[in-house]
Amino acid sequence: MPQPPRRPTQPPKGRKPGPAGPHKSAPAADRGWDPVAAWYDKLVGESGSDYHRNVILPAALRMLDAKPGESIIDVCCGQGVLVKPLLESKVGKFTGVDASPRLIDAAKARHGKDPRVSFVIADVCISGTWANESHDAATCLMAVHDVADAVAMFSNVRKALKPGGRAIFVFMHPCFRIPRKSHWGWDGDQKIQYRRLDSYGTPLEIPITTHPGKASGEQTVFHHRPLSELISSIGSAGLAVTACEELFSHRRSQSSGPFSKAEHRAAEEFPLFIALKAVRI
Repeated sequence: MPQPPRRPTQPPKGRKPGPAGPHKSAPAADRGWDPVAAWYDKLVGESGSDYHRNVILPAALRMLDAKPGESIIDVCCGQGVLVKPLLESKVGKFTGVDASPRLIDAAKARHGKDPRVSFVIADVCISGTWANESHDAATCLMAVHDVADAVAMFSNVRKALKPGGRAIFVFMHPCFRIPRKSHWGWDGDQKIQYRRLDSYGTPLEIPITTHPGKASGEQTVFHHRPLSELISSIGSAGLAVTACEELFSHRRSQSSGPFSKAEHRAAEEFPLFIALKAVRI
């Protein structure tokens, strides 16, 4: 099964991060994610990828349950894939935060004229004026595994929320989807497709090619962390997890035969993503 797109947050290979480290607001001489922003914007666009539209966004919006008039902040917002559905929910204010100036420019080009919408170029791992306890809810889609300091990011999400505010995190399921370390296998005797993990319990930094099939040399870094570490990091940041959904692929093979049947079953048993809801405590 093809891997769903991630929200990139690390500088491409060969480019030095800003002086404060990866995923920091890029200085004028170093635009961070700008070299791959056009590619990612084309991949995801305004409405999201196939996985966004059919799996990620429906789950995030359902768990968020945004109310009219609420203030929502989207951390690692990219080109603003959440803006349209949230405005349709009649939220009062949307704030998007991202380190890439070009992705923020793309978001502004689509949504910047709406008075309810604002965007901030900032490192989500460093506390800034955007983390001002003014938001009813926060979201972070497909970026938890792309930040170098998850504890700092979770802490700043908490700071952005009003007391009792809620946060939704959706990311690749660390128990089943680890780039280069998890694979599909086929058991011919049992006629089942299984998931093989080469590593899980050890935190890993895994380089990922940003332009699959092209010899561009640009890479991102995927930060694998065991689920227990992530949940503990959320708790240490002052957020309490109150709900969890494991999200499965909507895609099914169009072929027939025993392998197709096994593939269908595997798609229903091994989740692609995990969604967590947390509240500020």
